Amino acid sequence: MTAELIDGRVLARAVSDRVREQLPNLPRRPGLAVILAGEDPASHIYVNSKAKLARELGFLAEVKLLPASATEIQILSEVAALNVRDEIDGIPVQLPLPETVNTLRVMAAIDPAKDVDGLHALNAGRLSQGTDALIPCTPLGCLRIIKSVVPDLTGSHAVVIGSSNIVGKPMAALLLEERATVTMTHIHTRDTQFICRGADILVSGVGKPGLVRGDWIKPRAVVIDVGTTRVSKPKGGHHVVGDVALEEAIHVAGAITPVPGGVGPMTIACLMENTLKAARARLAITS
Repeated sequence: MTAELIDGRVLARAVSDRVREQLPNLPRRPGLAVILAGEDPASHIYVNSKAKLARELGFLAEVKLLPASATEIQILSEVAALNVRDEIDGIPVQLPLPETVNTLRVMAAIDPAKDVDGLHALNAGRLSQGTDALIPCTPLGCLRIIKSVVPDLTGSHAVVIGSSNIVGKPMAALLLEERATVTMTHIHTRDTQFICRGADILVSGVGKPGLVRGDWIKPRAVVIDVGTTRVSKPKGGHHVVGDVALEEAIHVAGAITPVPGGVGPMTIACLMENTLKAARARLAITS
């Protein structure tokens, strides 16, 4: 048996096409302004991809570049300026921020109506209660991928490896809303391997290359690999790998996302969808 490799790029194009189709109904184009502090090459590539897709769709798209030495006050000042700009509907902040900056304080400073990353406490609380919220883009993309394979998750056992605010916790909340039974593991969990073997749906987002081995996976399970780690090649350069040992998992799982080309494109497409949703809400468009 060889697992189906889920092409996130195809699914992402479908999401982007649905966003594009709705733009003519708006009185103005949605506005996205991404804040990036630092010189990390991977972050710059990722932010440029967000801005590129936004512009291709017809959004107003800006990138606010700050140096790695940027202080928390400088970043908060940038957020405050974007909060009051009426043409800006979404303010994603590229993580990680410089070590001297308190990420939670920055997230708390973003207008919740413009929190298209879904990381403000208000949106996190709404998600946990099952009410309308701007949902973190990576978990939202993961759920769309999962449901492209298994449309009804009722009664499925889902295991989420990692308990971060960005992926693990919102992913668990989304799966619970889909009536799955959810187990979350983290760095202090005992017998993670055993727990994973019982998962119909397995999502890993910890950034540890090769963590999930083939013998961790239940036969025909759906495996979503959120991990992205840059590792050096033997002959120089770098490449991106996931949390899942793909060469092993592909012979056990029923379907699996590759890295790259799986979750990443869906994350960016869902950011566009969230920005459209934020724009419609701010423009009081209900249908």
